[in-house]
Amino acid sequence: MVSIVYGGDSYLNDQRVRDLTHQALNAYPDADVVELDATDADRYAFDEAVSPSLLADRAIVVVRNLQNADEKLGDAIAAYCGQSNNDANASPVICQHEGGTKGKRIHDLIIKAGAREEKVPDLKKADAKINFVMQQFERRHRRVDPMAAQQLVAVLGERTGELAAMCGQLCFDFDDDPIGIERVNQYLTADPQVSGFAVADRALEGRTADAIVAMRSTIEQGTEPIALIGALAMKLRTLAKASAVKSGVISQAEAKTNPYVLKIAMRQLSGWTSAGLSRCIQTLAWADEQSKTNGGDPVYALERAIILIGSKGREH
Repeated sequence: MVSIVYGGDSYLNDQRVRDLTHQALNAYPDADVVELDATDADRYAFDEAVSPSLLADRAIVVVRNLQNADEKLGDAIAAYCGQSNNDANASPVICQHEGGTKGKRIHDLIIKAGAREEKVPDLKKADAKINFVMQQFERRHRRVDPMAAQQLVAVLGERTGELAAMCGQLCFDFDDDPIGIERVNQYLTADPQVSGFAVADRALEGRTADAIVAMRSTIEQGTEPIALIGALAMKLRTLAKASAVKSGVISQAEAKTNPYVLKIAMRQLSGWTSAGLSRCIQTLAWADEQSKTNGGDPVYALERAIILIGSKGREH
């Protein structure tokens, strides 16, 4: 009856806690939901929360920030875990832990006592974020074009909550199935954070001047340079994977990239060399450093990167 939702992306972690709470409410519709924050809750607050009250035989107890629990609270949850597994009337307990080493002893103690652990995936890699977007549409029995998913990730990939909300909004507002890149751009171009992909596409097409104009316009609208760097980097990583597949260094399965996206990247490989790709990736890493360093000039660095990408990494 005790679950620990552990680590991963903070939005997904919170979503899983909400899902488990909703499932418990479906099973016990008369139960109250009691939320405790382990940062300041003690064992007495926990014991009171899981005990029957005058209004309900059981509660659904959500313990937030388990990593901040003191030892007595941890011991109380572990002891309850041992008791509740044999009690059909016990209150379900859902613990939320942000992951990491903090509070690891308490986490391990509760797991050893019989709690069920649900490890939440992180969304650090671009492919994981694209899969997340695909799943958001699948949950609504809808589909999204792979390029549209990649566009969403390029613009909103660092803000999972906003990314999920945008997927939901697109499904609500449009009947297209799949949702295409035109629909995505219809929304994102109204958002000053957009156009990372548009800049990247123009640079890869060799339209260097157009790409620089688009980059400067996008930044003037309020987009952070780091977002544009991320879009360019995603394009180059896909290009590098396509090159490795084409040369036989890795298989298409090992590339772990949507086949449609990989197919488009294959078409863009003409004129590129491994040395050219390497130079562009190194220049983007330098631009990324400039955007995160006081006194750096990320706009200038972005311009240099776009010029190099436009020439397919050839030095002049």
